[in-house]
Amino acid sequence: MKWPSAGDIPLPLLLSVDCGALPRVDGYDLPADGTLLFFVHQEMDFSELRADAGQYARVVYVPDGTETAVAEPPSSACVRERIDVCAELRADLPLWLEEGDEDEGWHEFWEDLEWEDMSPFQQQLARYMERELPHLDELRSLAYRLWSSGAYLVIGGYADDEATVGSLTAKTLAKGEWLSYMDEDALRLASEWIPLANEARVYAEHYTKFMIRHDDLAAARWDKALTVTNFEAP
Repeated sequence: MKWPSAGDIPLPLLLSVDCGALPRVDGYDLPADGTLLFFVHQEMDFSELRADAGQYARVVYVPDGTETAVAEPPSSACVRERIDVCAELRADLPLWLEEGDEDEGWHEFWEDLEWEDMSPFQQQLARYMERELPHLDELRSLAYRLWSSGAYLVIGGYADDEATVGSLTAKTLAKGEWLSYMDEDALRLASEWIPLANEARVYAEHYTKFMIRHDDLAAARWDKALTVTNFEAP
């Protein structure tokens, strides 16, 4: 196949994943074998908030048994240095369940919110955490003790951080529509999506999260994947 591009500009290859080497996770319908290739032009994707699926990024799936040949990259900038990696599992809790500051006991999701300022949905979540999860601290500790990780690249996880929810609403809602990431409708929309691959934050560098709807993942509709590219800077 031709090297993926945005018009005349080739898309850099971010990473490739051997799906057969990954552990199987219920509800996460990655292919059982084959290779996923992730291409993205991070600078262009970051500068275009409402970029369509496939505009500056592409996910390519190569089934096992496909006859292939090594393609020459259009430029040296299109492929990063090859590195050997190992796999591990990590506990990734929903944002509203994450542990907060030791003194405050609240995550940034709840920061500066008084009860009377909360929406009915936020009050419902707060009641749920207080009444239905009395051993939340112990559950967090157990999860992080069993599955602690400092991984730079993550497969799976949640789509509930502010940058991801904001990008998903911008790219999927009609122009001019907007949802706060703390709204019930925003989190419901985000719950329809799951990360395919997610780079950790690196200061003064772009980092990208490839997102796909659960039903598109199950149907292997890779052209429906969207990207969220951010840049951490002062």
